[in-house]
Amino acid sequence: MPRSFTAQAQKIDAATPDSRNREVDFLRAAAITVVVLGHWTIIAVSVTGGIEPHGLLDEARWTHPLTWLFQVMPIFFLVGGYSNALSWRSARRKDVGYAEWLRARLRRLGLPLIPLLLVWLATCIIALSLGAEPAAVQLASQMALVPTWFLAAYLIVAIVAPPCLVLWEKWGWWSIVLGIAAAGIIDIISISTGSTLAGYPNYLLVWASFHQFGYAWLDGRLSSLKRCLLIFVIGAVGLGLLVGLGPYPVSMITAGTDTISNSAPTRVTMAFLGMAQAGIVLMLQRPLAALLRSPGLWMLTVLVNQRIMTWFLWHLTALTALAHMLLALNAEALLPTPLSGVWWLTRPLWCLGLLAITGVLVVIFGRFESAQPDDRPAPPVWMPILAAAAICVGLAIMADVGMVNATGVTWIWPLLPLVGMIVFGVVRLPRRRSYRD
Repeated sequence: MPRSFTAQAQKIDAATPDSRNREVDFLRAAAITVVVLGHWTIIAVSVTGGIEPHGLLDEARWTHPLTWLFQVMPIFFLVGGYSNALSWRSARRKDVGYAEWLRARLRRLGLPLIPLLLVWLATCIIALSLGAEPAAVQLASQMALVPTWFLAAYLIVAIVAPPCLVLWEKWGWWSIVLGIAAAGIIDIISISTGSTLAGYPNYLLVWASFHQFGYAWLDGRLSSLKRCLLIFVIGAVGLGLLVGLGPYPVSMITAGTDTISNSAPTRVTMAFLGMAQAGIVLMLQRPLAALLRSPGLWMLTVLVNQRIMTWFLWHLTALTALAHMLLALNAEALLPTPLSGVWWLTRPLWCLGLLAITGVLVVIFGRFESAQPDDRPAPPVWMPILAAAAICVGLAIMADVGMVNATGVTWIWPLLPLVGMIVFGVVRLPRRRSYRD
């Protein structure tokens, strides 16, 4: 290990307060990394088939049970609950109000979106002007913006995190039980009527309910092995019953061959999957904490977290760009038949290539995660709420349909989050200088 790396790692390790929960940072970084690698593997690209968004899951049903391990978005909501509760309680102690707190969260999550939306808006305009088929541009933009559905769901949960914390502090475990029960009722209505739209409230109910396990973690209510084991058993048994006896598919990631998706819209199965996963990772908390005392591993964790939004938001742009370039070159030798032996053997090289491209994008656009301190007065409470609503609506629709339809660019959806952040004060506009005579 180079001496400079070791010195820097030891410096970061020494500067980390003993009170910091390093496991939270590690799990956040690990969860997003697993999502990235999963997307790069699931999406199949070949000269004959083009880009198949669910290629691996559609062609190899044996992979569906593996999604119980690789669908790790619940872990991100677990650490999100821990972090949001810690942040909001700190804000309360400092007399920082809800509006100011929410604006700060929106800046952290929303500012890295700006270059992504602008780049893809420009890409779609240029591609269509050069004669590209609208359907092809629509698919490309939709694929690249898939990560934004999660961001929209997380922003919705962030809006309600403070009142949900009040419910947790007042009702404890019942606040989670009642939320998951309500999500189950929504599923019954949605699935029995065949209405996907009727299931949309579960983006809030499921994730906000499971998010509260992060509150429990912070409050020491999940510190014993017995309780973590109980959470795991409830999650595993519940998930097994829902999939085995209910209408839910095995795959926890949307597959084109399934009539019902567990994730789009979010189903109650994701809460039980999250409980099983949370039980496992929290049972491993002590050995993980010991591992993270290694300065090298801790430095890597810190570096990933510093650019985690950029890493997450741009990883499918890297895949889309590389796939289209190879398809345009008819590079059959570099695009082996999906699921063939050669295809499996070349997956590490494929991921390394995408890692390099994503790394360049992170270097270019990562600066948007380093927002300047915001010393503005607290805004009216309606401003950050409307900003969050504008972001969520625009992102949710683009993740579903992309930026293009048969008639051209759908301007309203990419511009809605951008305009919402500017008009409602998330983006800090440059101050006008005043000069005295």
